[in-house]
Amino acid sequence: MTSNPVLVEVTRGGIVESCHRGAFAVVTAEGELVASAGDVSRPVFPRSAIKAIQALAMVEAGAADRFGFSDSELALACASHGGEPEHVATCRTMLTKIGLTEDDLECGVHRPSSSQAARDLIVDGRSPTPLHNNCSGKHAGMLALARHLGAPTRGYTEPGHPVQQAIAGVLSDLCDYPIATATCGVDGCSVPTWAVPLENLALGFARLAVQGGFDEARAAAARRLIAAAAAHPFHIAGTGRFCTEVMQSVPRAFVKTGAEGVFCGAVPHAGLGIALKCDDGHTRASESMMAAVLARFGGFSDEERTRLEAFAGRALTNHRGRHVGDVRIVEDAFAAG
Repeated sequence: MTSNPVLVEVTRGGIVESCHRGAFAVVTAEGELVASAGDVSRPVFPRSAIKAIQALAMVEAGAADRFGFSDSELALACASHGGEPEHVATCRTMLTKIGLTEDDLECGVHRPSSSQAARDLIVDGRSPTPLHNNCSGKHAGMLALARHLGAPTRGYTEPGHPVQQAIAGVLSDLCDYPIATATCGVDGCSVPTWAVPLENLALGFARLAVQGGFDEARAAAARRLIAAAAAHPFHIAGTGRFCTEVMQSVPRAFVKTGAEGVFCGAVPHAGLGIALKCDDGHTRASESMMAAVLARFGGFSDEERTRLEAFAGRALTNHRGRHVGDVRIVEDAFAAG
């Protein structure tokens, strides 16, 4: 397998100390590959980067309307949240509307990824629950779809369950990729994750961005989800998190991280979808890659590009606050896109 190019470098003392290889694809809703680097045809597990597509199955089926989900609740269905109090409360409300409880969530339990929220639990003498899982909003949306379909709520995470089959169908349609024959793994929250090439993932997000190429129910659902995320970026990730801060700084961008260095994004005004992966799975590099791709190929204004560039690189400091190096993109690798 040919090595992907180095897209991000980490410096110390004026020299490169380490580097991160990766690949990215920028695609139009018509399937034109506008820019790319590395191998974008190799299937990768998108993990949580496709939560908006997973939520699309729930919204287009009518479950969101049936249970009266608000825009903030729809944003949480697309989220990898930090387990902050507002995230937990929003997920609990979603479950109440469905007529279920946190005991019905099959995402498992972990400490909040928000360090403040995790400390607060310890101080209060409380243990985390499934509501604190970063995927709890997505799972609440899946339970809503199960209820709406009249399917069992138990086992909704299994590949053969009607909920996961509906999601697989939406993913296959948007990405123009045969999910039925794709390699299937198990995500950290127990739902299926199918390996899809970056160029196909980018196509799916381009179609999500322009709400084109499918029927009005799906188009309306896509518009609703993108608008909900734009209106409630805090619910997509949380305090101090890249996805939230980018969408707060540049509201015309939709970005969503996934585990192991994957990112997907949609740029509605430009009709573009983006998908990338940092080969070593490091978040510090995948965030820089995403910001750089948006700044260079997203069709943003000069002011928006300046804001995005601020996310593309960052200074490294030690525990005394001294500047010791930098995370920076490799300009030539992106210029060649």
